[in-house]
Amino acid sequence: MRTSLAVVLAAGEGKRVKSSLPKVLHRVGGLPLIGHVATTLKESGVDRAAVVIAPGHEAVRAAVAEILPEAMFFTQAEPRGTAHAVHAARQALEQGADDVLVLYGDTPFVTSAGLERLRQALAAGAAIAVGGVHLEDPAGYGRLILEGGELVAIREERDASDAERALSFCNGGIMGLSGSAILDLLDAIDDRNDQGEFYLTDAVALARGRGLRVAAVEFSAAELLGVNDRIQLAEAERLFQESRRAAAMAAGATLIAPETVFFSHDTKIGRDVTIEPNVWLGPGVTIADGVIVRGFCHIEGASIETGAIVGPFARLRPGALIGRHVHIGDFVEIKAASIDEGAKINHLAYVGDAHVGAGANIGAGTIVCNFDGVAKHRTEIGARAFVGSNTALVAPVTVGDGAYIATGSVITEDVAPDALAIARERQVAKPGWAAERRKKR
Repeated sequence: MRTSLAVVLAAGEGKRVKSSLPKVLHRVGGLPLIGHVATTLKESGVDRAAVVIAPGHEAVRAAVAEILPEAMFFTQAEPRGTAHAVHAARQALEQGADDVLVLYGDTPFVTSAGLERLRQALAAGAAIAVGGVHLEDPAGYGRLILEGGELVAIREERDASDAERALSFCNGGIMGLSGSAILDLLDAIDDRNDQGEFYLTDAVALARGRGLRVAAVEFSAAELLGVNDRIQLAEAERLFQESRRAAAMAAGATLIAPETVFFSHDTKIGRDVTIEPNVWLGPGVTIADGVIVRGFCHIEGASIETGAIVGPFARLRPGALIGRHVHIGDFVEIKAASIDEGAKINHLAYVGDAHVGAGANIGAGTIVCNFDGVAKHRTEIGARAFVGSNTALVAPVTVGDGAYIATGSVITEDVAPDALAIARERQVAKPGWAAERRKKR
């Protein structure tokens, strides 16, 4: 069994992204760019991971460690090229591995299958395997020069001949190197170039000069898409969303207007789900079979069980647990609340830090007053309870099973099961008062 080490270069700043946030922490599908790379490494079964970060980028360390808790971290004190960045992880390299994979934290769509292709090239005897991509417009990219099926050089565009510039097979950056050769090659790379930096691509010529084989491994353009600015970030998001929409529909969901539905990296959707236009699904959303999500809903951190109907214009916030066949209607907001089977909250309501029992009905305009200015408090609403319209439930409070709350009430005390609670001023009528007032005015 061949062992593997992945070295992820993530020391870039956010200058071209015009951001104080490190570039690799910008998000696609709700997950940082480097989180996508870490997830791929986890799924691919790479034995060890070493991540090279810039000084002070502890947030990058935390984002990776959340997915790869065993990852090693190294700091590149100053940006002096890709080989210099790999060299920063020398301690990890010296521990040994059959295959060393060099990846980039801003290339989110590299796949486990792509990494396996690199490893297969190394297992077949190549000392270096370079990821390449065919581009319709190769301007600005280094070209991969092949002879007899082997890679003989990576030619930067400024150094390429006219014939070489006509080539469409370009350097994608990603690289696999033999663990037995990488340290010697790294030590031989110098900074005698226009930028005064150490380039990992120089390892190709060095390997060829030592009689070692170098292979080119083809990737799709999407797999090697790097994100260097906001335009490329938007393109990455577009590609991600198109992929997730297609996967959801292939798995049995109906998206009425797919281009208006937005998924997150961890969205889970069952079969026979219908999602109407203009729906945003943030991180942590699970939607079971047969659910209908009507238009213009905003959902994150929520679970929706079989047969429920949500929306239109509903907002489900983190901790919303929507039970089987529950109806959540228009302009309803649910936060940190479980709504049991068959309950209905059909219009203009806020339910937070609460539990609503099975079959309960929450009337229009009802709000749970869960925050007292210092702390949040819980509200319990029993099974089959009926809460009339325009009710305020001042937490902490419990409404028993089968209880009935009169419309317009402000409930500050517990209501016993099957009781009627009325908490409002008695109506007073003064005949002729309005006419008299108009006369005086």
